[in-house]
Amino acid sequence: MITYKTPAEIDAMREAGRAVAAALKAMQAAIVPGVTTSLDLDEVAAETLRAHGAVSTLKGYHPPFSDFTYLHTTCISVNDEVAHGVPDIRRVLQDGDIVSLDLDAAVDGWIADAATTVAVGRIAPVAENLLIGTREALMEAIKQARIGNTVGHISSAIQKTAQRHRYHVVRDLCGHGIGRTPHEEPDVYNYGRPGQGMKLKAGMTICIEPMINVGKSEVVYVNDDPWTIVTEDGTLSAHFEHTVAITESGPVILTLE
Repeated sequence: MITYKTPAEIDAMREAGRAVAAALKAMQAAIVPGVTTSLDLDEVAAETLRAHGAVSTLKGYHPPFSDFTYLHTTCISVNDEVAHGVPDIRRVLQDGDIVSLDLDAAVDGWIADAATTVAVGRIAPVAENLLIGTREALMEAIKQARIGNTVGHISSAIQKTAQRHRYHVVRDLCGHGIGRTPHEEPDVYNYGRPGQGMKLKAGMTICIEPMINVGKSEVVYVNDDPWTIVTEDGTLSAHFEHTVAITESGPVILTLE
């Protein structure tokens, strides 16, 4: 079911978005190649959310498709890991890695969700170009989040941007609505055509999150890991995300400091 938010409710989600943005910024600033672990970054995020009066909505999450409960504040995915990477004290971030930082949090019950992929030290040109292209796909998609357009306008913008950079979008994962719960309707896929899907209306709040691979679109779960999803061919993947409100004056990004 879609929930349409009032301006006051959108403002409440913006407070959660500021906390999420601050946590992402703090995590990125804490990275020291060869020293920092992904679990270190998870702890930085938890401390930052607490300082902003926000509560993680990932920690303790029990998805309907799994028997497992998630025990961390963030998902941290490195190199060929597409999404849902589990923070681990054994995972030391190395010079040349790219790392996707993803989290959502609530303030007074209203949730916001965002992700970014960042460089660890000096990265290869192929990795740098992937980050540029995926970030561009997100911003082009946000431009389409306007009243009268459809979800397909957003999806098409992501797909076309990826194709222009000669990359492939992940088809098995998608963005989504958000509000009092982390996942609401509609699904926002990273491929599609303008005019497809639900019409966008004022008061909708959605997570737009291109996940783009250097290689093929296909993804798989890591063996014996119910969470982490990797590219099937082992190529690099990047993930950028914002929570966006559809308003009379155009799209409003809620996950900014």
